Formats: sequence, structure tokens, C-alpha cells
Amino acid sequence: MKPLLRFLLIPGLLLLSSCDSLFLYNPNQVKLLNGESNLNARNIERLNRIPASDTLKFILMGDSQRWYDESEDFVESANKQRDISFVLHAGDISDFGLSQEFKWVNRILSKLNVPYMTVIGNHDVVANGPDAYRKMYGEFNYSFEYGDHKFIFINTNSREYAFDGSVPDVAWLRAELADNPGNKDMIVVAHIPPYDHDFDKNLENEYARLLAENPNVHLSLYGHQHSFSDGDYYEDGVRYVITTSMGARGYLKIKVWKGGQEIERVEF
Repeated sequence: MKPLLRFLLIPGLLLLSSCDSLFLYNPNQVKLLNGESNLNARNIERLNRIPASDTLKFILMGDSQRWYDESEDFVESANKQRDISFVLHAGDISDFGLSQEFKWVNRILSKLNVPYMTVIGNHDVVANGPDAYRKMYGEFNYSFEYGDHKFIFINTNSREYAFDGSVPDVAWLRAELADNPGNKDMIVVAHIPPYDHDFDKNLENEYARLLAENPNVHLSLYGHQHSFSDGDYYEDGVRYVITTSMGARGYLKIKVWKGGQEIERVEF
């Protein structure tokens, strides 16, 4: 979206209200209601109450930004899918990094029949987005295990950190990939894929190598590009999959089992 249009839309966003507050006098204020904090940890706990099967089915969606009506339609479509265990949001929950945007999207996605987890996107780290994301969802880099799989979520929004070599945190990623005593298949989830121009080029090769050299990594999931993409980009045995945006009215239905996966595009 063009920068001028974004700035023209900001005053309108600040005038909009939620049912619990008439005006947002400070757009950088992070004021949460009960149940709006630590959402990733809460949803992982909710997921872990459900026994995992050998074959796991979940949804990858992303880039909700200001597409609230489309996100409502996504929830309606996702709730019709059978045997889905959870939903992954591939980042850009918000558009301007405002806490109210995170709250609006959470209220929509809370209507899902299943838990949802997120990874931080580049639009989520502008303005006061980092503080809002951390308070609402938790750490930027984290992981959880479910059934035969370990899911690793990592911040790859290098441009917003001036390509200073700190993002993605490859040392953290290396440690997470090594910490796999159960020999589970591992799926890496991020917003920006390593071959995108918004990813730190000085870290691209090491990031891709870490995934390729681990025999338990065959699948990596992303958003950001607002279009579907699927392939072995580096020809190293790792499948890089990108979901489209809510504005494009699509998402991915993913089925994984030990050593394999199937991916289906869904339009709504």
C-alpha cells in the first residue's frame, strides 16, 4: 500500500473505538482486557489438552492487517474445515503496529473453533507494535511441541532492524533445532522467507543452511508476499511454503505426518 494512503488512514483508525473504550487518546498505549495477554501461551496450553494423532491437520493464514471483513470470512471458512487442530497466523497481524489493531484481529480470530498461534510480522514491529505484540502474544521467538512435531517460530523482519545482523537470531535458531531429544519432525514458521529482499542477506545462507543440515526439517512456512508460493527454493530438501494474505482471500490447509506433508490451497 502506498505510504500516503497509510498515513491518511491513521487518523481514522484512531477515531474508531472498541466497545470497551470510546476513544484512543494515545495510539501507543497498550491497555489489555482480561484474556488478551500471553495469547500464544494460552492457546498452546489449550491445544495441549487435546490428544494429538499421528496425522496432524492445521491451517496457515497470514497478513490480516486491515482486512477485517475478509478475516471474518476466513474464520467462517476455517470453521467448516474438518479435523483441523489449530491455525497459524504467519504475521502482519496489524498494519500500523497499533495495539487496537491487534485487539480487533484477536476478537475475530477468537471465533475460531480451534486455538491459533502467531509469528510477528514486519508491520507488527513498527510504532509501538513490539510492545503490543509482546504483551498480547508473547516472545518474538518461541517453540512448542505437539504430537510428532516441533514448531519453531522466529522473527525474520530484518529490514525493521536496519539489517544489523540481529534478526533473525540464528544462534537462537541453531539452539532450538539442536534441542530435539524426541527426534520430532520440525517445522520453522516465520513471516519473511530468507530469499525475500526484506531478509538480511548477510544471514540468508546461514539460516537456510541450518534448516537444510537438520535431517528433521523438511518444511518451513511464511507469509509477507501476499501470494501463494511453494517449492524447494534452495534445492536442499527443505520445502518453503508461503500463504497469501487475507486481502487475497486465501489460506493453506496443511496435513503433516512423520516424514511427510500435503498442502492444499483454499480460497474463500
